[in-house]
Amino acid sequence: MALRRMDIEGVVVGEGPIASLVILRTHESLGSCEPLQLPIRIGTVEATAITMGVGSRTSGRPLTHDLLRSVIDSLGARVNEVRITSVEGTTFFAQIDILTADGAHVLVDSRPSDAIALAVRTDTPIFAEDSVLSTAALPDFKGVEEHERQQELEEFHNFVENLSPEDFNVPHGEQDCE
Repeated sequence: MALRRMDIEGVVVGEGPIASLVILRTHESLGSCEPLQLPIRIGTVEATAITMGVGSRTSGRPLTHDLLRSVIDSLGARVNEVRITSVEGTTFFAQIDILTADGAHVLVDSRPSDAIALAVRTDTPIFAEDSVLSTAALPDFKGVEEHERQQELEEFHNFVENLSPEDFNVPHGEQDCE
């Protein structure tokens, strides 16, 4: 299956009835592909853990994701990449690709929130399977709005370019002046 690089566009830490979300966006360097957003509903604790990793804030004591990073580092391994591999209903699935000290790749099943929290702590790229994007992604509405704005400017520019002085002539007797 083909993978597309993703960036974290935002994290919403919800409270009460408001769900927490991590919003991934297709990577900028994809050029010709339309940008997509992938919203993934996560727990409040996980949203906070991702936010703390993005902001490089520490809690004084290692959180679970910091502990996992330390274990991986102490074993001479590294996190190679994180993959959002599938979606069933509203449940997403992920894998963490760990490169061991002897060069072997080990794929570890994970919740996307945990995999992303680890990725931000290890500066690891995040990918999503094309099948996940075709099932659960949304258009990047900022990109759509910008495209529409550009089209309107082009249409206005073309209108102005094609104006002639005759377009402004108003025959005598038809003026509506008081």
